[in-house]
Amino acid sequence: MRSYHQYCSMARTLDLVGDRWTLLIVRELLTQGSCRFSDLRRGLPGIASNLLAQRLREMESAALIVRHDEPPPIAATLISLTDRGRDLGGVVRELTRWGAPLMIDPPGDDAFRMHWFSLPLRHLCRDGAPDEPGVTVRLGDLDDGCDIVADGGRVDVRPCSTGRRPDTAVTGPPEVIVALFTGQLSMGAARAEGLVVDGSTAALQRVLPAGGPHG
Repeated sequence: MRSYHQYCSMARTLDLVGDRWTLLIVRELLTQGSCRFSDLRRGLPGIASNLLAQRLREMESAALIVRHDEPPPIAATLISLTDRGRDLGGVVRELTRWGAPLMIDPPGDDAFRMHWFSLPLRHLCRDGAPDEPGVTVRLGDLDDGCDIVADGGRVDVRPCSTGRRPDTAVTGPPEVIVALFTGQLSMGAARAEGLVVDGSTAALQRVLPAGGPHG
């Protein structure tokens, strides 16, 4: 692990998390929760297995992650953030907020995973009908997606679960979904650009940010 060799809290933080991929590993563990090595690989397209293993060893040495063996039926070694690692959530949130304007440009050849959007969704979504029964809006699918749960004025964004039946499922081009949830496109315009809503349109409209285009 390289070091700036500076007696400064920012420099020492970057000594631990400034290497390429480290904060994206934190993003995955914040998004997915405890997961297998293979789950991390799937969420980090472009990283080599040996480099991921190296980064995980470094993060373990820095007490940012822990590994624990789960008995059957999971029967696998899971990787989790420690309390110290979870404290990086604020850093990741601010980097996500700061980088939001950069999402205006279409993805081109850049990889995209639907679950990456779950972190900004926690701050973009709102419950527009708090007096109505709770709803679940699924972006993507069980393999790669997230569930937006709105109930009683609160919104939570969770990994997709087989135990949760969504009121609507949403798929489409990533730039269209980003534009819809950042208020740049109305529902109608997003559909014209390839958004697919399978289920209740009202459930989706309920969690969209206030103040964006309508229709």
